[in-house]
Parts: sequence; structure tokens; C-alpha cells
Amino acid sequence: MADPPTVRARIADVAREAGVSKAAVSFAFNSPQRLRPETADRIKQVATALGYRPHPVARMLTAGSTATIGILSPQALALAFANPFFPLFAEGVATVTEDQGFGLLFISPLHGSLERAMARATVDGVIVIGLDRHHPEVESIRRAGLPTVLVDAPAWPEHGAIEVDDTSGALAAARHLLELGHRDLMILTMHPSQSQEDSGSVMGRRMRGYQLALTEFAVEVGPEQIRLAPATFEGGEGAFLRAWEDGLRPTGVLSMSDAAAAGVLQAARHLGLSVPHDLSVVGFDDLPLTRFTDPPLTTVHQPVRRKGEEAAQMLLTSLNGVSAGTAEHRVLETRLVVRRSTARVATGRQEVVSDA
Repeated sequence: MADPPTVRARIADVAREAGVSKAAVSFAFNSPQRLRPETADRIKQVATALGYRPHPVARMLTAGSTATIGILSPQALALAFANPFFPLFAEGVATVTEDQGFGLLFISPLHGSLERAMARATVDGVIVIGLDRHHPEVESIRRAGLPTVLVDAPAWPEHGAIEVDDTSGALAAARHLLELGHRDLMILTMHPSQSQEDSGSVMGRRMRGYQLALTEFAVEVGPEQIRLAPATFEGGEGAFLRAWEDGLRPTGVLSMSDAAAAGVLQAARHLGLSVPHDLSVVGFDDLPLTRFTDPPLTTVHQPVRRKGEEAAQMLLTSLNGVSAGTAEHRVLETRLVVRRSTARVATGRQEVVSDA
């Protein structure tokens, strides 16, 4: 015979067994300082014996805090986690939040809507990644009134922001290929052109850096040489193969993400191209994987984990009511890391320039 279903103990059961009011039970779990220590201990012992657990939402309402930080991605999480950048950034956030007793909640569009997702998110504050100012739901998110820190997004005056010097990093990447003699270039961007036109977005800043170098060397890159490649291995591989089918024969590729650049390396192998003899490739991020690609990837280093740490610390500082009076805006440095995926354009043997 099956056991009867277990009935979950309620706060009234604990109060009756302990001989106290329901308010006293609530105080024991949420504000124990309002009770005598021995009373709070007795209530908790009774609750344990009955198998009572406070409802998490009720505890949040009582405490006025969720002890949870949200990470808001404008992309579906399945796509965000396909880019190795995202888990590395989240690792940096978690390093800080876990040390301070906060949990993490990943927030992505609910049925296509960030506004609906935010309305259902029980968080004390939110770290917003890469939300373009032209996104149709920016205003609704701002109206939510939660403490917010922006990462890789155009600054909102009322919120703190963390970004890197994308323009200088992209300038160094493009200049590196141009100094090696490359003139037939392909640029892989992560989002459609409307984001590139916004000089405040990550894509816009990186495109500006590439363009500064191209202007310096009097090299033109036409629209057909700028290809959309989601920041995934498959995105870079597919973008390069489609460009090859379209007749493009670049000697150098500038990718706005390491994941897409690694995909280009795979596409080159499919096509029988030797990297860097036939094709030079430069990424952006300097993720740990770049040291282990074949060949190791030349890329632009940005402190991804540190960016997560600083965004989390900035948000927790805001939640603790510590403010300098104006929202802080930090810009972290980038630098070019040259490995073995780039070489001089020449027939026959090429000289590989490397510092790694």
C-alpha cells in the first residue's frame, strides 16, 4: 500500500506547536533579533522537527531583499552560453557575488520580450550586458527602477558602466594585419549593421577602430567584405565558408570575437588553406581557448573575468547605498597579443611575427 502524501507543514502548525504567534515564527526566520534568543532557537527547533521551511517568496517580501543579482542578456541564453565569453564573464561576477552571499539569476527574453522577463525577475539589482540603446525595450527596463550596472553598452547617465577600450584594441588588430602587408581583408561582425552605426555600441567602437587603421593605410573594405558572424564557433565557420562560396579570397580576417575566429580556423582547414601561410586571422577577447587553437590565435586581450568582477562590485556598492554622487563609468584597457595565426603576405615562405 502506498504511503499517504506528505502534507507540508505551515507556519500556523509551527506557531501552535511552539506556543507562539505566527508573527513570532516569521521573526524567528527573518528578524531573530526581535525575539529572545532562546525563543528564536525553540521556534527553529520546532520548525525543523515538523519539516517546515519558510516560503522563499514570503521571506523575500518580509526581508525586502532577494539576495540575488540578475545578469540580463538581450539574447536567448542558449545563444549567449554558446559564446565562451559569457561564462567567463559570469565567472567573474559569481566570484564577487558568492563571497557577499548573493546568488545569480540569468535573465533572457521571455517569449521574445525582455520587459516580460524583467517583470518576473526577483532580483535586487541587475547587470545588463550589451543592450544597444536602440533596443525597443530599453525604456521599459529603465522604468523598472532596479539598481543597474551596464557592461559593453552605451552609458545611461543614472547607472554605472563597465566597458573596455574597444576602439584602441580594434585599431591595433587591423594595423597589425596591414603592417604585415594584407590588403584583401574580411571583417566578421557579431550583429547587423544597424548596431555598427551606433558609435556607442561594442560593434560600433570596434568597427571605428578597424576603419581608423584602414584609413591610415588607404585601404578600402567594401560592404561585401563585412560579414555577419554570431560569436560562436559555428558562426565564424559558416560566415567564412559562405564568403568563400561568394568568391571572396581574403588574405586576412578581422573577427570581433575569438569564438568566430576559431570557427574561421576550422573553415580554413575544410578549404585546404594553411593558417597563417594562406590566411591570417585575428580575434578579439583573448579567451583561454586562444592559446590552444591550431595555430594559437592572435587576438586582442580584454580582461573578461575582471570585467565581471568589477561590474558585480559596482552593483553591490550601489545596493549598499555607497555612492560618490554620480554614476561611475570605467574603461578597461585592451592590448594586442600576437601569436601564430598571423604572418606576412608573401609568396613562398613567410615570416611569422609572434610574441607568444
